Amino acid sequence: MKNKIRKAVVPAAGFGTRFLPVTKSAPKEMLPIIDRPVIQYVIEELVDAGIETIILVTGWHKRAIEDYFDKHFELEHKLKEAGKENELKEIQKISEMANFIYIRQKEQRGNGDAVLCAKEAIGDEPFIMFWGDDFFEAKPTRAKQLLTAYDKFESIVMAGYKTTRKEDTLKYGYVGGKELDGGVMEIEKFIEKPGPDNAPSDMAIVSGFIFTPDIFEALERVKVPEGQELYYTDGVNYLMDKGKKVYAQEIKNGKYYDCGNVIEYLKTNVDFALKREDINGEFEEYLLEKVKNLK
Repeated sequence: MKNKIRKAVVPAAGFGTRFLPVTKSAPKEMLPIIDRPVIQYVIEELVDAGIETIILVTGWHKRAIEDYFDKHFELEHKLKEAGKENELKEIQKISEMANFIYIRQKEQRGNGDAVLCAKEAIGDEPFIMFWGDDFFEAKPTRAKQLLTAYDKFESIVMAGYKTTRKEDTLKYGYVGGKELDGGVMEIEKFIEKPGPDNAPSDMAIVSGFIFTPDIFEALERVKVPEGQELYYTDGVNYLMDKGKKVYAQEIKNGKYYDCGNVIEYLKTNVDFALKREDINGEFEEYLLEKVKNLK
């Protein structure tokens, strides 16, 4: 009987240098999409898919994330006194969504090291991993599509995103291999940031993974050259070299939002503002007026 995936790892220890100077004191994962931080969208998707425990891998400069998902007794008391029941329910829901575990990545040694930080909390279980600063808006959700693929293959499954933009080959890992039904690829080659001339296909791996627990041993066995960082791709390639089958699931019916990128973050806010019924009318008028004045 296969293990039910109950736990998620969300690495969120990076410095967010593309958003300096604000990320000097505010984690990039806490930058708001309208009135909710990016990381809340990520965690709500995991919880909606049945994940019970969220393991946040943070750093000393990410205390704001821990505070956000904790209870705020004074604020709750003030809202209750003021009769603001809707606002009270909204903030109570944040701390009650899941069981939160916080682990510090003491040094910036790469995202593979961030995965290893969660080893003891995960134990001998498969788990899902999302980054804290990007997400898909999809139906079914990215998490549910990945979990469905895992139920079928019972092996590592990574979220795929088809893109022909040359600049993406300098930002993401790309895979090549055998195309299966349902947008699934059995991976034969996985290259991190291959560049436009070396990408093995148009399938980028951008945002979401289901790992089996052997990823920990693989990452521990990888030999990293002096001065270089350990990446999760190193562990995946190690396992594939040992004969393990690894799959990419193209995320269907969705749009990818990379909020770790300044321009894409701004576009995300515009998209979400235009979907909000309480603000989209006035905001759309403002955008139309701005565009008209630019011509």
